[in-house]
Amino acid sequence: MIGYLAGTVIIRDDPYLIIDVSGVGYKIHAASDVLSSVGELGSSLKLFTYTHVREDALELYGFPKYQDLKLFESLINVSGVGPRTAIGIFAIGAGDEIIKAIIDADVSFFSGVPRLGTKNAQKIIIELKNKVGGEDLDLSGAPNGARSELTAVLKTFGFTSKEINEAVRNIDRSVSVEEQIKMALKYLGK
Repeated sequence: MIGYLAGTVIIRDDPYLIIDVSGVGYKIHAASDVLSSVGELGSSLKLFTYTHVREDALELYGFPKYQDLKLFESLINVSGVGPRTAIGIFAIGAGDEIIKAIIDADVSFFSGVPRLGTKNAQKIIIELKNKVGGEDLDLSGAPNGARSELTAVLKTFGFTSKEINEAVRNIDRSVSVEEQIKMALKYLGK
């Protein structure tokens, strides 16, 4: 199967890229960080890829880091999570954020992913927690630390999960929860 591609971006049609590799154009489902890193058409790009084969389709999914590819493969090995759902998880957070959500048993992190309900989010956490370094497991739905508290507060203001996750990615997480809320509201107010 195809595991790596290096070529020139000739078309960007979110969530896809078409990359010319020695005269052959490969259509790749790309993670959001890949799409945002593509500056302009004609730029060179290197991606680690997962090849998904079905009886009616052959699809490629691309990632800038090998670790993200391995995480993607772990996600699709969870029962009920397919490649499109897994790439949707990468749309709300980078690999490090996904791993942190799994370790923290943060079910609310996964709430903005289409086709991924609470039960499947819990399955992801249960099945992958030991693989990514987590220890204690609490899926009660109770807030799990500062991120859950921040998410809950922002939801009361009427923001969508996608907006909340974007704000959380763009604020300083080392400060108090109150400061994080203020920064997130300022970010979302732009």
